[in-house]
Amino acid sequence: MTTEPENQQAPPEKLRAREDQVTALQEDLEAAKRDALQNRESAQRAQAELVNFRRRSDEERITLGKYSNNRLIIKLLPVMEELGLAVADAEDGGPNASWLDGVKLIQRKLMNLLESEGVAAIEAVGAMFNPVEHQALGTVETTQYPPGYVTEAVRPGYRLHDRVLQPAQVMVARQPQGGSQPGEAPKTKETEYD
Repeated sequence: MTTEPENQQAPPEKLRAREDQVTALQEDLEAAKRDALQNRESAQRAQAELVNFRRRSDEERITLGKYSNNRLIIKLLPVMEELGLAVADAEDGGPNASWLDGVKLIQRKLMNLLESEGVAAIEAVGAMFNPVEHQALGTVETTQYPPGYVTEAVRPGYRLHDRVLQPAQVMVARQPQGGSQPGEAPKTKETEYD
């Protein structure tokens, strides 16, 4: 009886089969590594999208809170203007002083309330005409202001934080034409709003 030594090499077919098996396993390992890398990148993108979504949601929530009282404030502005007209009329010789003081107090409280909510008056007289903040009702020939600057605020304008609630209705300066002498009354050109 002949016995083969145990450390004898396997036939070439078995070696080739093992080499093919190792190659297939290496290819599977590389594919698994690629898949893992793609999955990690996808997870990182999804995480970044979630962070961006949360940030946008927070910004929208803050904006909604900031401007949520917009409609109420717009409805209060005419009341504020009418109080101003009442005070101006009363100072010209209207009712008694205690009544006038009471109306002024109400006007001040209302303005303080609006200011605490972020409402601010739009600067008009002496400012360069800005179509976002001003509504031109007409032009006035004058040398007191350069052309394109606001000479008179007919109705005040207001903004809530950085948004215009009501543009100021204004008269805008223009260059005098020809025969205007110093001391002459300025000429007003009416527009379609009058």
